[in-house]
Amino acid sequence: MASLLVKRQTTNLLFMNNIHLLELSHYEAPVIKEATRENWVEYGEDNNFYQFLIDRYTNSTTNNAIINNVSRLIYGKGLSATDASRKPSEYAQMKALFHNDCVRKLACDLKMLGQCAVQVIYTKDRKKIAQVEHVPVQLLRAEKCNEDGKIEGYYYCDNWQDTKKFKPKRIPAFGCSNEAIEIYFIKPYSVGQKYYSLVDYYGGLPYAQLEEDVSAYLINEVNNGFSGRTVVNFNNGVPSEEQQHMIKSKVLNQLTGTYGEKLIVAFNNNSESRTTVDAMPVNDAPDLYSTLSEECLRKIMLSHNVTSPLLFGIASSNGFSSNSDELKDSFVLFNNLCILPFQELLLDAFEHILAFNGVSLNLFFRTLKPLEFTDLENAATEEQVQEETGLELSGDYAGKELIELGETPKEDWLLIDEFEVDYDTDEDENTLLSSDIKTKLSLKDRLVNLVSSGTAFPNAKSSQDEIIDGIKFITRYKYSGKGGGKSNKSRDFCTNMQKADKIYRKEDILRMKGQSVNPGFGIDGAATYDIWLYKGGPNCHHSWRKQIYVAFEGTGIDVRSPLATTIAVNKAAKYGYVIKNDSLVATKPINMPDRGYYNK
Repeated sequence: MASLLVKRQTTNLLFMNNIHLLELSHYEAPVIKEATRENWVEYGEDNNFYQFLIDRYTNSTTNNAIINNVSRLIYGKGLSATDASRKPSEYAQMKALFHNDCVRKLACDLKMLGQCAVQVIYTKDRKKIAQVEHVPVQLLRAEKCNEDGKIEGYYYCDNWQDTKKFKPKRIPAFGCSNEAIEIYFIKPYSVGQKYYSLVDYYGGLPYAQLEEDVSAYLINEVNNGFSGRTVVNFNNGVPSEEQQHMIKSKVLNQLTGTYGEKLIVAFNNNSESRTTVDAMPVNDAPDLYSTLSEECLRKIMLSHNVTSPLLFGIASSNGFSSNSDELKDSFVLFNNLCILPFQELLLDAFEHILAFNGVSLNLFFRTLKPLEFTDLENAATEEQVQEETGLELSGDYAGKELIELGETPKEDWLLIDEFEVDYDTDEDENTLLSSDIKTKLSLKDRLVNLVSSGTAFPNAKSSQDEIIDGIKFITRYKYSGKGGGKSNKSRDFCTNMQKADKIYRKEDILRMKGQSVNPGFGIDGAATYDIWLYKGGPNCHHSWRKQIYVAFEGTGIDVRSPLATTIAVNKAAKYGYVIKNDSLVATKPINMPDRGYYNK
């Protein structure tokens, strides 16, 4: 079995003539071994390595702060799903199983102890998982693996140092029984380890211990006025060995406190009657303690892969133009190297458990990282943006973003013509209308477009609008058609578009090409595609219809007059008010080659 390095608190009493020397503690290497008379696998030579890790968390200031902050970053703002709006029932099941408190505890255990575990509770008929509850992983020990090398169970005990009083209880591993309760053990792969995983900060444990010792020593110095280089001489004879031990114990208890077992007690056989206390000063002690503290800080942060001390409020100067630059770059790197792997490990486990209930969601942790630290260069879909930013960018329904860009015809608008778009491609027009649409949006622009309610676009003038002899001609497009197939049903996007009963500028429809409006129907299931050409996606039975309106504001012509339509049509024809569009716009995808599917 592989060994673990651990500092053991030992107090060895050496007899050198009449001198009692209490040695400094030293490091030993306990091993992860199988118990000889039981069926569980001990963790550490004394089966108490988890407690050792907890002590290093409790007593080391630096280690404590880093573990706390990393745990918070792993949990972020909680568990969510990019497809929650499309799968509300499944999302509700997920939230019921993995409540916030449970997920927080799992994140903490995973970081501090290297692994975590949940108790999976099934329904009576065992067809569904009814509950998922956190189990303190330090109370679990793995069962010896079977002949195939698989761990089929875990043992739970409230006190592994007293298994006679607290008898361990076996609980089967997830998927290894027909019992009502099972244990799902979550741990990363650890080279050389089979039953347990080493903590990611394993190399920093000796320095966490050293930081504790330095702190305890300094506190003892202040409280008691004694150092580890103080000699107490009893110059009135040498007592028996038993008496020496008793005197030494009293001195330690009265003078040094809990952490001060670095005292030399000497018994001298001479004629002098008084006891002397001789200090052996260390002139460079302050510099030594400062150096040790700084070294502990550096090594502990290094073991946790901390990319910059600034992340934890410690000043640094690494040649960046500003602390903001360093903080941003360091956070992005730290998040990718340290936080995301922990999150992915938890998400894989959650998805595995949810799959038993037939729940399939694209889970992610809503992040705590500042928005300005987010890099969206490689985020091609809304779901990817949502995962990166941790913002709830998804609409409540399919097509929400486009619908919010639509408008309702004004009362003073007169509809003079409506027809299915069917014109040859006019590249000049498409180029003109697309000129204000950025192909590569900045982070700010992308976020604004995704979360915008669209209030900046409705009722805005279109490049297709014209004023002829004081009469305003307005061109808009309406989503039309019926569902296809025997069921005559439509996709949610198409249904919502028709229920909205809005009209749209061509610019706004084109703008949707770079946004997730109807996710899943692009190339190879992508979230984005050209809504202007392909409408609701492959096999869609809908098309765009062009509508031409006129507004007679300021002309003295009553829009309700029977002559208004005639006047408007004549004016439009006289000045050639005809707008060409791509022929695909008028074609229902069901009637396109390959029924509207993209060629890969």
